[in-house]
Amino acid sequence: MAGQLRRVGSSRRSNCTVYAERPNMDYSLYLVTDRKLTKHGDVSSVVEAALDGGTSVVQLRDKDVSTREMIELGQELRCVTEQNGVPLLVNDRVDVALAIKADGVHVGQDDMPIEMVRKLIGADKIIGVSAGTIEEAVQAENDGADYLGVGAVYATSSKSDAGDAIGPEALKAIVDSVSIPVVAIGGINGKNARECITQGAAGVAVISAIVSADDPSGASSNLRQTILKTRSE
Repeated sequence: MAGQLRRVGSSRRSNCTVYAERPNMDYSLYLVTDRKLTKHGDVSSVVEAALDGGTSVVQLRDKDVSTREMIELGQELRCVTEQNGVPLLVNDRVDVALAIKADGVHVGQDDMPIEMVRKLIGADKIIGVSAGTIEEAVQAENDGADYLGVGAVYATSSKSDAGDAIGPEALKAIVDSVSIPVVAIGGINGKNARECITQGAAGVAVISAIVSADDPSGASSNLRQTILKTRSE
């Protein structure tokens, strides 16, 4: 990552030095973790494999563990992502993001307001916001979001709170309504990732397409190549 690094601490579990800066974001392939859907190995090893395959952003998402467990996993992932020069964001939990010196936070429509998140995490961190309509997207941009997670574009069972699929046409309408990057999410895989990019998305966010794959590194690589090829057409 470009920019001046500032040492802020280290993980006691792994002795990994952690640095903080506002990262340069490549949203091309955005991995959201899910402990329950992880098919082979633990979350950290799957994330490491995904990074080897070209994943460019990682979001720690875990709704069903204690704060202590989430922090411990977050510290492990922070080291893995830092070593690979890839940003780590935390879903919803601003406290966990602060504790592990994450690069930012992703919040939903019913989570902490963006203005409060910004006051807590500071100006050097990334804030992403979920949006499913033009109105939500425009409001999030006006409130100071750095990027949007838009969907669910396609039907998905990976997130119980994803709602009904909005479709690629609605994705394009949202992309056209804002000036910040839009990451498509929801039911995305190797077969439909191309369509999201052609609709103007800066990248695609996936869960099961990587964490449930027999070969997370290969799945990540295939998705990355699809994205890059689509952009070059």
